[in-house]
Amino acid sequence: MRKFRGRIDGTHLLYWHFIAGLHTPTDLQPPKPTPSVITGGSAYGKMTVNSDLLEYSDDYEDHHDVTVNQMLVPRTHQADATHILNNLLKEYDKTLRPDIGVKPTVIDVGIYVNSIGPVSSIDMEYQIDIIFAQTWVDTRLRYNSSSMRILTLNSNMVGLIWLPDTIFRNSKNADSHWITTPNQLLRIWNNGKILYTLRMTINAECQLQLHNFPMDEHSCPLVFSSYGYPRDEIVYKWRRNSVETSDQKYWRLYQFDFMGLRNTTDILKTTAGDYVVMTVYFDLSRRMGYFTIQTYIPCILTVVLSWVSFWIKSDATPARTALGITTVLTMTTLSTVARNSLPRVSYVTAMDLFVTVCFLFVFAAMIEYAMLNYYSYSAQRPPAKTQRMVRLPMPMGNSLFWHDYEDNCLYECLDGKDCKSFFCCYEECKEGGWKKGRIHVNISELDSYSRVFFPTSFLLFNIVYWVSYLYL
Repeated sequence: MRKFRGRIDGTHLLYWHFIAGLHTPTDLQPPKPTPSVITGGSAYGKMTVNSDLLEYSDDYEDHHDVTVNQMLVPRTHQADATHILNNLLKEYDKTLRPDIGVKPTVIDVGIYVNSIGPVSSIDMEYQIDIIFAQTWVDTRLRYNSSSMRILTLNSNMVGLIWLPDTIFRNSKNADSHWITTPNQLLRIWNNGKILYTLRMTINAECQLQLHNFPMDEHSCPLVFSSYGYPRDEIVYKWRRNSVETSDQKYWRLYQFDFMGLRNTTDILKTTAGDYVVMTVYFDLSRRMGYFTIQTYIPCILTVVLSWVSFWIKSDATPARTALGITTVLTMTTLSTVARNSLPRVSYVTAMDLFVTVCFLFVFAAMIEYAMLNYYSYSAQRPPAKTQRMVRLPMPMGNSLFWHDYEDNCLYECLDGKDCKSFFCCYEECKEGGWKKGRIHVNISELDSYSRVFFPTSFLLFNIVYWVSYLYL
C-alpha cells in the first residue's frame, strides 16, 4: 500500500489509496467502505466525500467497466502507426532518390521568414532566420489506412528516409535550431507525399554596391540548389505563396527599411551538369538618420564654423589661426569616423565625396587667411623700388620701332615668373605698362569677398549633391 497526502480547496485532505505493482485493472482491491455524505465518480472507482476527507468506495463492481476503459491507454492508433512505419521502412533504401531512373524528383519549396538582420556593410553579409519547407512525393512511402491519412512525425524519423541535398550557395555559415528539441517537422501522407520543414539561421553573403552610400539600395539574395543532383535528377519549383514573412516590427534591420521581395528560378551550367538554382531577393533601402546625425550635420557645422574667421579682424592672427587649425583637425576626425562604417572599397562613395568637399572648404578658409596675412604684412614693409626696362613698340610712319620705357612698379610681381599670369594684389601696382589688362584685387577686401563666395558656393554644392543622389 502507498499513501499520498494533499489538499483539496486548501481545506480537506485527500487520501489516495492504490495498489502498487498490479498488472491488470482486475487486480485492484478497493478499500472498505466508509460513511459518506456525497459520492462522486473517479478514474479508478467511486469516491466518497465527507466533511474531513475523500476515500474510495467499495462499489467496485458497479464501476469496473469505467475503470478499465479509463486506465487502458488507447493503443489502436499507436499500433496502426507503428505497423505502417515498420512496413514502409522494411525494404526502404534511403540512399536512393524517389523514382530514380524513371523521372526527376520535383521538390516544391517554400520559405517563411521569421526575421532579417542585422545587415553588416563591412562584412557584406546579412543574417536571416527562416523556416525552410520542402515537399515531394516518394511512392515507396505510400500506405493504405482509413484511420490515419497523415503521419506527423518528429526529428527521429528524419534520418530514416531520403531527403533532398539542398544547400544554400551564398551562405557563409548556417545553424539549425536544436533547443529544446531539433526544430524539424516531417509529415507523410498516405499517397506518398512528404513535407519536411527545418528552422535555421543563415549568415548569407550580400555584395553591396556602395557608390551611393548612405543613400543606397540593395537586393540581398538567398540562393539555394541541390548539391549533387542536376536538373535531370531533381527539379525545384516554387509553390504557391512560396515566400511569406512575419511581422517586421521584430526584425533587426536597424539601418535599413524592408522594401519587398521577389523570387526567381535559374539554371546554373557547370562541368558537372546543369543545376536548378532558386533565389529569393530581399530589397533593402538604407535609412539616412544615423549618418545624418553622425556625419553630415557635423561636417556642415564645421564648414560654417570655418567661415567665422571672415568676420574676425585680420590682425587677430592667433584667433584666426587657432580656428582654422581646429576646423581642419575636426574634419580630419570626421572623415576617419565616416570611413569606419564602410569596407575598404577602392571607389568613392557619396559620403566620401561630401566629406572631401567639406574638408576642402575648411582648408580653403584657412588658406584665405594665410594669403590675407601675407599680403597685408608685405604691404606694410618699406617699398624697395625697382626699375625694369620694358620694350614697347612705337609707330613711326609706316614702320614700328622699339622704345625702352622705365617700369615704375614698386614691387616685383613674382621673381622669375611671367607677371601676365597673375593678379595684381597691391595698390601701387595699378600703374605701369606690364599691369595693363590684369585684374586688380584689393587685398583688404578679401574677407568681404569670402563672406559671399564661400557660403554661396557651398550652398550650390549642397543643392547639386542632394538632388543628384536623392532624385536622379
